[in-house]
Amino acid sequence: MTCSPTHRILFEPVKIGPVTARNRFYQTPHTSGMGAQYPNYAVKYREVKAEGGWAVVCSEMCTVHPASDIAPYSSDRLWCDEDIERLARLAAAIHAHGALAGCELVHEGSSAGNRVTRERAIGPSSINARAMPTQVRAMDRDEIRQVRQWHRDAAKRARAAGFDIVYVYASHSLGLAGDFLSARRNRRDDDYGGAFENRVRLLRELIDDTKDAVGDRCAVALRFGVDEVLGDEGYTCRDEGRRVVELLAESPDLWDVNLNNLNFDLMTSRFTEEGFQEPFISFVKQLTDKPVVQGTCRRKSCHP
Repeated sequence: MTCSPTHRILFEPVKIGPVTARNRFYQTPHTSGMGAQYPNYAVKYREVKAEGGWAVVCSEMCTVHPASDIAPYSSDRLWCDEDIERLARLAAAIHAHGALAGCELVHEGSSAGNRVTRERAIGPSSINARAMPTQVRAMDRDEIRQVRQWHRDAAKRARAAGFDIVYVYASHSLGLAGDFLSARRNRRDDDYGGAFENRVRLLRELIDDTKDAVGDRCAVALRFGVDEVLGDEGYTCRDEGRRVVELLAESPDLWDVNLNNLNFDLMTSRFTEEGFQEPFISFVKQLTDKPVVQGTCRRKSCHP
């Protein structure tokens, strides 16, 4: 079967940091409702995608510490070394069909209700939790350093489990790095709050920490929602969303971009046109030489 020139690029390999994807078909991280509760189901669900020819298959959200417990919602986790074996089975199943395996690390921040672990919800400021009837405690500097260590430790566990791409997450109105970035949720007056560069500090540090943790064994990807879709009440792809990409352009090995507002990012083809996110995200490739994964939740491909 011949391939049209228009689509030929989709079957070409692309280098992502120290690893190479055999083609441009890239399954970005997404929640499947299985998580750590149904590991065998999660393995088979992802394995069939690798078997079908996808070059990169990523895990669902993988929390880094018990203080990021989102029960009763499901997610995977790398809280301790005992979690490595479960995730190693997932990575091995993906590798068995020649695909790269990605792991999306996240601390849920103000979205973590910690209903099982009973940890206190933490964030940049004392604010109401996003989805749980709890109050978020403002973090001090020691706790920020502690979170960075949790993320670094989880990245090392992801590497030990055999993953090829390790994510830093700041999208979908979820995650601690996104909490710090948001001027609405970050009301600090130290060097992690106030000015734009201060609010981006934790995100930059998590990228650097992750690269240091995985060394030259894994690529480091950044998942970033470029626009909150809240107009003047949030950051947009025309102002601070764009500035994040400008500031961190070459820091990650890959950019995975979308809309920060989950309700818009997950809109289906019944209600949107094909490529409806292009006006929001098309600028990213103009600002970085790194590969960019872009498109709606219905269509993902890796652009050189």
